[in-house]
Amino acid sequence: MIPWTTFIWAFLVGGAICAIGQIIMDVSKWTPGHVMVVLVVAGAILDGLGWYDPLIRFAGAGALVPITSFGNALVHGAMLEAHQHGWIGLITGIFEVTSAGISAAIIFAFLATLVAKPRG
Repeated sequence: MIPWTTFIWAFLVGGAICAIGQIIMDVSKWTPGHVMVVLVVAGAILDGLGWYDPLIRFAGAGALVPITSFGNALVHGAMLEAHQHGWIGLITGIFEVTSAGISAAIIFAFLATLVAKPRG
């Protein structure tokens, strides 16, 4: 059985990550795209330093769902494959770990264009 505090920490950590993104958008004049890049790079840096995996173990989905986990996945896959295959693993590891998510995003975006009516 999962302790109820797991849900509380997931909510608080995930909410904090999203709040940081919202604060950046409110305080700066950055677009959502800029903020997204900052959060992905922050997740990549945290994984490179070895701090994101402990955050995932602590907060669970609170750390896995926000966009920062995409940066984590990119670096994690690249480092894992680099250890196994050398320099070429830096490139192949990125695509191996994230290809399913990227493919799903492309397919669902295409399906949404078939259903939705464009504005403007």
